[in-house]
Amino acid sequence: MSTPQLTRLMTAADPATASVRLDASAPPFWQPVLLAALAGGLGWGIRGQYGHETGAMIAGVLVSLVLVLVMCPRASWLAAARAVAFGTLAMGIGGSMTYGQTLGLTQAPELVGHAAAWRWGMLGAGLKGAIWIGFAGLFLGLGLGGRHYSWREILLLWLGLGVFYGLGWWWLNQPFDPANQILPRLYFSSSWHWQPTAGPELKPRPEVWGGLLFALLAAWGWIGWVRRDRLARNLALWGMLGGLGFPLGQCLQSFHAWHREMFQSGLWTQLDPLMNWWNWMETTFGLVLGTCLGCGLWLNRRLIRMDTEPPVTIKAPVEWVLVIVHVTLLIIGEFTGLAWANALYDPGLIIAFLPLVAVAGGRWWPLLVALPVTVIPIAGKTILRLVYEERVIGWAAGWLWYGVLPVAVTLAAALWWGRHARNAGTGRTFARHALLLNTWCYFGLNFAFFHYPWVWTKWTARTPNAIVYTLCAVGLTVACLTIGKRRQPDSGAATM
Repeated sequence: MSTPQLTRLMTAADPATASVRLDASAPPFWQPVLLAALAGGLGWGIRGQYGHETGAMIAGVLVSLVLVLVMCPRASWLAAARAVAFGTLAMGIGGSMTYGQTLGLTQAPELVGHAAAWRWGMLGAGLKGAIWIGFAGLFLGLGLGGRHYSWREILLLWLGLGVFYGLGWWWLNQPFDPANQILPRLYFSSSWHWQPTAGPELKPRPEVWGGLLFALLAAWGWIGWVRRDRLARNLALWGMLGGLGFPLGQCLQSFHAWHREMFQSGLWTQLDPLMNWWNWMETTFGLVLGTCLGCGLWLNRRLIRMDTEPPVTIKAPVEWVLVIVHVTLLIIGEFTGLAWANALYDPGLIIAFLPLVAVAGGRWWPLLVALPVTVIPIAGKTILRLVYEERVIGWAAGWLWYGVLPVAVTLAAALWWGRHARNAGTGRTFARHALLLNTWCYFGLNFAFFHYPWVWTKWTARTPNAIVYTLCAVGLTVACLTIGKRRQPDSGAATM
């Protein structure tokens, strides 16, 4: 009996034994950990320029593509694209949470030296980070675990999450009446508790972390325990651990704020003006979240099931109508001051609702989310900044280079894959090409946003970060060009 036949027999007779066999071809531990860290550091660092839910999706798409590339060599293309889309959309949900004032508790000039405020701010950053990345881990695991969730299940789940969100918001984020200095008991933004002499200029911000926490726990309970999706359940916990990157990154920034005298002598007198400490905080957060998701997926690699083609239950014309609706609402919400649009399409759960339902049942939606749909708001914000606010480039050239070109290229790639996927290769092939395209698309847009900080020109506060992003992009490019190029041994199964 040949080795492939023996392996197939082992898979059918004893899945546990087959898992051990398959583990021999598993990637080394460092690959998903290091490469996901590079993707997270690049994506979340770039997010610092673009912000909110759509900015966070940059890290979501890059980390998800890396993990599919490294950990899912035999995945079908549609299963791979859906997993990437789920991870991308879920990474954006936490963008609804305000955190500027939370970090301010650890570094605001009037609070420097206040140890209790520092600890409270770090606790808030850790909590919000855990919620944020917990969603990403949960839904990335949902896409990788091989359990098919229908669009109706996702629809009903999201309606239920809306109820839990409302309960959590009411219980943990209310009352909120800053005009009368009435704030929630558990409140992680600027408050009169830490600055009792401040007046109306304090301007506390409404928080929603309680609503998202309840929604995350409800989703984790249903997906992980009712549906018994072990990979989603476990990866959500690793995502929450990755949220600790938020306070860890803030340790760098707050240390600088608390010990400015240390940066006023020696080499730091030249380096400190070039250090964007906020961006270093965000890059560190991305490195940690990517590390934890990569580590968690590698340790749970036997739970990956990507061998079967998921069903398509939404017809193509319906998919494209939903695409038009979503992109239209997204653009109106992002780039207009219409109150109804901001209220309707600003919360992360609402932005993710329609795309997640469509991804669960569609064939085109996973490709579009992984490519042009995520690019569109980033391209728009780049145009807004460079063409209309800073006026560093004419409108025709700006729209062409920073809008039409990136959207057209990613859309063309998605259309090509949708039409030729059956003959184009596996999910790993899709992840390889999509990661390479996305990496340099987002790097290029951000490099323009940074005003092209070439190392041979005069250095600015953007140059050191640009160097790190370049190293991350080069590392991901090398991974795209090398991983999986050697012929894989025929294991006879597709569970990794």
